[in-house]
Amino acid sequence: QVQLAEFGGGLVQAGGSLRLSCAASGNIFRINGMGWYRQAPGKQRELVATITSGGHTNYVDSVKGRFTISRDNNKNTVYLQMNSLKPEDTAVYYCHVDEWRLGPDMRYWGQGTQVTVSS
Repeated sequence: QVQLAEFGGGLVQAGGSLRLSCAASGNIFRINGMGWYRQAPGKQRELVATITSGGHTNYVDSVKGRFTISRDNNKNTVYLQMNSLKPEDTAVYYCHVDEWRLGPDMRYWGQGTQVTVSS
């Protein structure tokens, strides 16, 4: 079983920055993909960014050029650096890791961290 702990959410003014982190712990075999989703009030959860074990990244168009996803494989941690934040970035942000254990990847989710951007 893999546990995820998220850190770094908070309240920031538009144009500001935040850095989210998500650390995986437990009986980990091998982590493949990692990423971040977000869910704003009244909206569906949407993909924000993903990163493969090889470092290939993917972003939703609305955050390209502003957000950067990275990972530290030694620490089983994924990060999301968020710059030039906008009020529409306000949401609960959830991290995920995809663990491989001799079969299809198993996805685990963090508990979510609130990001609020004031105008």
